[in-house]
Amino acid sequence: MFRRALRLRLGPCLSGPGLGTYRGGSTVDWDGKVSKIKKIQSIFPGGAWSPLYDTSHLPPERSDVVIVGGGVLGLSVAYWLKRLEKQQGAIRVLVVERDHTYAQASTVLSVGGIRQQFSLPENVQLSLFSAEFLRNINEYLAVVDDPPLDLQFNPSGYLLLASEEGAAIMERNVKMQRQEGAKVCLMSPEQLQKKFPWINTEGVALASYGLENEGWFDPWCLLQGLRRKLQSMGVLFCQGEVTRFISSSSHMESASGEQVTLKRIHEVHVKMDHSQEFQPVECAIVVNAAGAWSGQIAELAGVGNGPPGTMQGTKLPVEPRKRYVYLWHCPQGPGLEAPLVADPSGAYFRREGLGNNYLGSCSPTEVSSVGSGCRRRDGERVSLRSQASWEGPTRVLMSQSPLALNWGLFPPSPCPPRGPTKEMGDVWICPCVLDISPIPTSPYQEEEPDPGNLEVDYDFFQEKVWPRLAQRVPAFETLKVRSAWAGYYDYNTFDQNGVVGPHPLVINMYFATGFSGHGLQQAPAVGRAVAEMVLEGHFQTINLSPFLFGRFYFGEKTQEHCIL
Repeated sequence: MFRRALRLRLGPCLSGPGLGTYRGGSTVDWDGKVSKIKKIQSIFPGGAWSPLYDTSHLPPERSDVVIVGGGVLGLSVAYWLKRLEKQQGAIRVLVVERDHTYAQASTVLSVGGIRQQFSLPENVQLSLFSAEFLRNINEYLAVVDDPPLDLQFNPSGYLLLASEEGAAIMERNVKMQRQEGAKVCLMSPEQLQKKFPWINTEGVALASYGLENEGWFDPWCLLQGLRRKLQSMGVLFCQGEVTRFISSSSHMESASGEQVTLKRIHEVHVKMDHSQEFQPVECAIVVNAAGAWSGQIAELAGVGNGPPGTMQGTKLPVEPRKRYVYLWHCPQGPGLEAPLVADPSGAYFRREGLGNNYLGSCSPTEVSSVGSGCRRRDGERVSLRSQASWEGPTRVLMSQSPLALNWGLFPPSPCPPRGPTKEMGDVWICPCVLDISPIPTSPYQEEEPDPGNLEVDYDFFQEKVWPRLAQRVPAFETLKVRSAWAGYYDYNTFDQNGVVGPHPLVINMYFATGFSGHGLQQAPAVGRAVAEMVLEGHFQTINLSPFLFGRFYFGEKTQEHCIL
């Protein structure tokens, strides 16, 4: 109807002898008519007229799904949304990435490892599917007339070493991993020494070795392969930064009588690179896959902006943690059969190419427990004293919501507890308090690098990494560092595990973040899980309910202990 109306309105210009022959009139008049025609044509798809103001760099005004973050996790979500859509072209997907060079992206700054040696069944299942995806990468990501992808996968496996204290845990983990279908074997120190004679087994009580589907690959190749495939599927890309969400609110009362505010995002504001200009994008769904910065994106949407101890006041506990990767050369180092080795001290390394080069580093040490606490009985005095002099933060569980507080500071409560004091070390527990215990902290907190930049600290290698490497592999005594870089973990400070699925109150924001270093290897499976939740309303292939946001409010940790 719109096209017909235009034809009727422009009849004298578009029909009759005026277009077929030249019967007088001026050239200026004819050029003006041609200009008018071109302008009108430009409103139709494929129009050739170039406006005075070029808007090609702007995102579309509307998109069904806006994915914040164009790393492998965000791209995987986009891929599975398009792959699983009921009708081709039914879903319009926009990916917003502020760093189009990926110079600071966690994806390309990682060491590219994949393993199934985790402490949680869900993580094993995620990595098993991702291994299958990577193995058949060209069945998933093939594009007509484009060359096949070569991920340069090295199937040398992971070798995890355990001390006497960690041996029993390793045995339990391996038993579970095998039950989930992973091919992992246990090795005694003698077997370890026989298979890898370059390892010093001092202090090693047990080792676990991945026999299949473990190793490392080229992250950049996977990233580019996903982008290429998504472009062929019609996914839109935009270079810019999300700076604001426009949302509406509705209020309801829960079964317990608590007032709850639900939010729905209607519009995303995308600020253009090197400009003050922004483009509003109307949308139905927002996926927060912003990696180390996903906590900030969540805050923009109002996540955590509420009273402490409520779901509305529960923040997304994901923050950037800076991690170094060093490249060194060692002519007498481990040979081509060397797996990725993870030492009990936290140091790890793997080969890089064929020229006796190695990649590795060490994450700051964290302690699993400090001090002691105990369950209360209403009205009883509970000791917070530990063998050490405990003056750290304390976790109080009230109404099933964990609240951290310092000595002498208490959460709002109808009947606030009395005490404690540093001298007493005791606290009187009122009936509303369910549990109280010290929060573990690390004696190595000073090792956490400043995430404000990606500068490399070479002293960290000299003082923390090299001694541990040389103790485990004596040949590394003579290594020479050649280069290094730093990257970010999207570190989940709550339980070092991923956050997947919708927010309970911001009902159309979904998460794919917080994997604390293993997001790259699990991205294919996580993207599928988020797409299932968006399209079907529940997980279908792998049940990732333990990874939902609600666990932060209820204080239910899904702790992953195997973090490298």
